[in-house]
Amino acid sequence: MTVSSSASAVSGASATSSVSLASLAERLDDAARNARAVPQLSEPLTLAEAYDVQRRSIERRLARGERRTGLKMGFTSKAKMVQMGLDELIWGRLTDGMLVDDGAAIDFARYVHPRVEPEVAFLLKRPLAGRVTMPEALGAVEAVCAALEIIDSRYENFKFSLTDVVADNSSASGYVLGPWGDPHADVANLGMVLEIDGRAVQIGSSAAILDHPLRSLVAAARLAAEAGETLEAGWIVMAGGATAAEALAPGSRVRLSVERLGDTGFTVR
Repeated sequence: MTVSSSASAVSGASATSSVSLASLAERLDDAARNARAVPQLSEPLTLAEAYDVQRRSIERRLARGERRTGLKMGFTSKAKMVQMGLDELIWGRLTDGMLVDDGAAIDFARYVHPRVEPEVAFLLKRPLAGRVTMPEALGAVEAVCAALEIIDSRYENFKFSLTDVVADNSSASGYVLGPWGDPHADVANLGMVLEIDGRAVQIGSSAAILDHPLRSLVAAARLAAEAGETLEAGWIVMAGGATAAEALAPGSRVRLSVERLGDTGFTVR
């Protein structure tokens, strides 16, 4: 994966029209639907415009009958943020069309560059919006579980800028949820082992997610509110990758084990 960041693209003005933003959303939506790589966006976008493209792209999925189910967080590793020269997280939208049942098989042909990363997921029992404290965020949680996110960039050679990846729904493509557990379980520093074909390929801790996954939920509430959204009751919030992502291949058997939260997994056909 190659990501570049440009201060002018992130914060500068852009003359991109609403028609152009809609066209970009259609391009990226079509790329995801057809598992077809497209070139990096040549159009200069501000970060706000990139999120607008993302919103429009997801609206196309909703118009086809999918249902919004939550939000995923990205760049939750502090080391990654420093590497990228960023001071903010990124996020993407989840739909029920992205949900993969625990233990199910996914079709490799449906993706362009699929990768998987280990995460922690929260299920909300009531809405959460704006600037909230960690105790307030925890009070909105119905349950917590071990989770896997399938990320997939639609860009050729897995190469993109910050605004490119945000426009592409922050690479959100699929998510797998393990058994739901006690929301009051301490998730601050849980051991996590990601296995592919029975071999441990990533070993990490939930502490890598902003030092505590609940901080990611707090950030999700704030960022969603800034976009005019509320984290709704019944939504899933994926807290972000605890380790580097691993590439998938046909025949892969993926299993995640998280201390105290249990296991989840899927296969690739």
